[in-house]
Amino acid sequence: MGSGSNIQTPGDKERSDQDKVIETKLSKILRKILVMSGKGGVGKSTVAGIVALILSNSGKSVGLLDIDLHGPSIPILMNVQGGLDVSYGVVKPYRFSDNLGIVSIGMLTGEKDAAVIWRGPLKIGAIRQFISDIEWGDLDYLIVDSPPGTGDEPLTVAQTITDAEALIVTTPQEISLADVRKSINFCRHVNMRILGVVENMSGFSCPHCKECIDLFGQGGGEKMAAMMGVPMIGAIPIEPEIVDMEDKEGLQGILTRPDLKIRSAYEQIVARIINPI
Repeated sequence: MGSGSNIQTPGDKERSDQDKVIETKLSKILRKILVMSGKGGVGKSTVAGIVALILSNSGKSVGLLDIDLHGPSIPILMNVQGGLDVSYGVVKPYRFSDNLGIVSIGMLTGEKDAAVIWRGPLKIGAIRQFISDIEWGDLDYLIVDSPPGTGDEPLTVAQTITDAEALIVTTPQEISLADVRKSINFCRHVNMRILGVVENMSGFSCPHCKECIDLFGQGGGEKMAAMMGVPMIGAIPIEPEIVDMEDKEGLQGILTRPDLKIRSAYEQIVARIINPI
């Protein structure tokens, strides 16, 4: 049989059909934002969750999709108390509020400590199913929380959601900045628009003397962003109180405290997301 044959295997047909469903679902979502980082431990999921909360509280219709399949933290950070909404054969996101729906593998495994041991093809298939099989409806924003690095998950998003925009989270430390430069180059390689860099853990205000202490260095994110030619859209200080708030109330507790510096920092970041440079 000639090399130019157009014969499709059953798998090709299923993928083609799924591609059409994905295209239809994505056409109902105005903006898709991939929150990513070069390394773990920089607070990427916290950034994704708070950005989703602020946008939804401002009246925007928002979906929060956690594709960190091996370490899903969104259900814990958001204090999710239930699973997906399944009725009449339709699967809908967990309804966190009128304006915010959440989907995470952590809501499907049953055991919160269960390990997800998947290779690349399974991870790619799961992410595509999260987009094709979930009835997201009409959204202003889909915030996608990605695992650290530039592996299967962010690559699948880039290939599946071709108009996704990247929000890259780092800390002032050089080891984090070195990895985030790889994330920037990844975005450029796959032609993903970069919304900007967010520097998390940017200074600690001493609760006693009020002096700002730069625990992880100073200005690294801003210098790196300038060097790489991408916008620096916010610096988030360390607030010791949020650790306790996350454990007890979830991230939404932060938005009840206008006195926290972290809140104004996030509001600035969201304003830059809504009106990008």
